[in-house]
Amino acid sequence: MTGVVIVTGAGGAIGEAVCKAFAAAGHQIVAIDVRRPDPMGDDTIFVDIDLNRYCLDPEYRDTSNARLHDAVRGRHLAALINNAAVQIVKPSAALTTDDWSRTLNVNLLAPFLLTQELLDELTASHGAVVNISSIHAMQTKPEFVAYATSKAALNGLTRSLAVDLGGRVRVNSISPAAIDTPMLREGFAGQEKLLDQLGQMHPAGRIGEPGEVAALTVFLASDATAFMTGTDIALDGGIGARLRDPL
Repeated sequence: MTGVVIVTGAGGAIGEAVCKAFAAAGHQIVAIDVRRPDPMGDDTIFVDIDLNRYCLDPEYRDTSNARLHDAVRGRHLAALINNAAVQIVKPSAALTTDDWSRTLNVNLLAPFLLTQELLDELTASHGAVVNISSIHAMQTKPEFVAYATSKAALNGLTRSLAVDLGGRVRVNSISPAAIDTPMLREGFAGQEKLLDQLGQMHPAGRIGEPGEVAALTVFLASDATAFMTGTDIALDGGIGARLRDPL
């Protein structure tokens, strides 16, 4: 059943792909970000929300919630896609309390608060929540302590909400490995050979595409997965199954 789909982090590469995929499936999009997606579909409503402030400021949260409800306007709310994320890359000794606060607010608390706020609408439509997690929830590397912790907690939130909400609302998550986004490429600026090596480390022989995350997101929100809840799907090109050792 088509309806309204709310997508956070809609201005990023994965968020834009998710919006386009749901729009192509016949849904109206409510796009949440601090910057307006460009280009934006004709049937897309943009709601400017700073999710860190949303978690910290009750008055701002109330105002933002009113704007969200107005955007949905009592229509069928098919899905909430919690895609927005903060990724702070620092060694443990350099992480500040502000780094932790922003990371946990955007990556963990905001998905919960939005689900809580939209629970009545999602319940009425037997809707779905899809949380965009990360391979870092299970496998990480140096300087990703705050990010990896937040994504591991997001997977825990996915399971817990699925149990707590039962048959009212389905809640699942996706844990992508490396996805070809401008942010990823910026991290490999001047080191294109290393980016190629990263692709080859995946048994699939390459890194993923935003559209592949988007397609799986649409699938998880569809009636085809009506019996699936509390599940995390690794969209990782097989890298999670690969053992790396000196030989």
